[in-house]
Amino acid sequence: MEVTDIGNKEEGKIWHRKPTPGKSVLVTVVRTAQQAKTVRFLQVAFDTTGDSFLAGDHHGNIYVFDISRNRFRLVQKTGQACTSLAFSLRRTTEFLVALADYTIKCFDKDTKQLVSWMRGHEGAVSSISVHSSGRYAITTSSDTAQLWDLDTFQRKRKLNIRQSVGIQRVFFLPLSNTILSCFSDDSIFAWESDTLFCKYQLPVPDCGPRIFYKAFAVTRDGKSLAAGGRSNLLHLWCLDTKQLLRVIQMPTQVRTVRQLEFLPDSFDGGASQTLGVLSQDGVMRFINIHTCKLLFHVGSHDESITTVAVSPNGRHIVAIMDNGSVNIYSVQSLTQELNKSCEMKCGFTDLYIIPSTVTVIKSSTV
Repeated sequence: MEVTDIGNKEEGKIWHRKPTPGKSVLVTVVRTAQQAKTVRFLQVAFDTTGDSFLAGDHHGNIYVFDISRNRFRLVQKTGQACTSLAFSLRRTTEFLVALADYTIKCFDKDTKQLVSWMRGHEGAVSSISVHSSGRYAITTSSDTAQLWDLDTFQRKRKLNIRQSVGIQRVFFLPLSNTILSCFSDDSIFAWESDTLFCKYQLPVPDCGPRIFYKAFAVTRDGKSLAAGGRSNLLHLWCLDTKQLLRVIQMPTQVRTVRQLEFLPDSFDGGASQTLGVLSQDGVMRFINIHTCKLLFHVGSHDESITTVAVSPNGRHIVAIMDNGSVNIYSVQSLTQELNKSCEMKCGFTDLYIIPSTVTVIKSSTV
């Protein structure tokens, strides 16, 4: 496995030797600063093509890594750690970065100029969701979500909530003007983005243990929602019918779900079948949501993962490791490793659909 130390370079090659065919980890990227101190990477985010991704480190440096061209480039020095990153979908050279001082800045990666500076949050911004048109963005912190017009960079709406119920995440559904707001009491509401009229609420499941949602993922067609939290259970919702389709129980090693990501497939029409589940043990397990079988996994007890970004074309997975490095994975190589007996070695044999009454939970709209 090749390791690239970008050090204080402002540009260069991601890897110096062509990755060996069949290797799941194409390269590991580290950044060593003065006196051999490692600067940790904190956030990653892909562009719409899936060929390039942003990576922000603890010192506030933002890099663009172009996998297709095997090049990296330093595009901004913000001077402070970033808490979230996202590309602007309408103007492809622009990107959004949420910073430790609770502000959001928009930069141009080519000119390196500051485009706009957005203020208004009173806590760290944990996520940035950009509408599929590129016109709007939603930024979420623990106490509020804010809707921004990316043409004027003015705030359009502000969603405040009761202090007793924290916001977990607010984001746009793909290919629609619907906003989903997910709260720590397991309630999920859908809103019309223009008027903030409440379209519906998903019924809070009244059977089985509480999950305390904290991680969410939606398929590219916007029809299926996966939710997980402080449990080894996953809820899979159909957003068309507002029904809980199934409850999936992960292996006993999983106690908390930290992140969920659907893995796109060019032949699935946006109805992704593969879901990545990152848990507290630093392993991200990819399962088929219909057969509930393990497909492959990344990370391990010794090389644990803290956060992941999946390319929109489904070709690559980028993971920030617990030591602050960045691993770039080839999905094709990972799927080719299915013939290996990792299932028996890693203890995934107890993955199954809980035989419960999820199919009779009634749909509820508000």
